[in-house]
This record gives sequence, structure tokens and C-alpha cells, in this order.
Amino acid sequence: MLKYKIPQIVTLTLNLARWYNEVEKFDYMEFNKVLDTFSNHSTTIINYFEERLTNASAESFNAKIKAFRSQLRGVADLKFFMFRLARLYA
Repeated sequence: MLKYKIPQIVTLTLNLARWYNEVEKFDYMEFNKVLDTFSNHSTTIINYFEERLTNASAESFNAKIKAFRSQLRGVADLKFFMFRLARLYA
């Protein structure tokens, strides 16, 4: 399985580098901002195409915490908030 994964990572990295070069040729400010964003998150992008993993579950849990906190209209006692959070979502 390693013989398959290493060439795939190299291929993905090379394709992403080629895409960077194509985008740099346009020389528009908007494209440069997109290019910066993609280059900052290139390992995450490659990981998605390699393993099909995202952080959707973490984002969903974060949304649940925010909704729970908004129902309480803020957190006065952090210790009690963490206790209730653990009881409800653990």
C-alpha cells in the first residue's frame, strides 16, 4: 500500500504546484489572494484528496457548543458550563 500512496502524494503535490504556476500567470490581485489561501492550506487540501477527510465533525460540534452557550445567554460559571457540556454532548 505504501507503493501506491507515496506516488499519489507526489502526483497531488506536483499538480497543485502546476496549478499555482498557472494562477500566477494571470497576475490579478483576486487570484493572488486565492493562491495565498490555497498555499497556506495546501497540506489540508492534499490530505482531503488523499484520505477524503475533513474537519466537518469538529465544526459541527463547535456549532452545537455555540448554540448551547447562546441558550444560556453567556457563561457566568465556566466550571458548571463545562460540566453541563460534558453531560449533554459526551
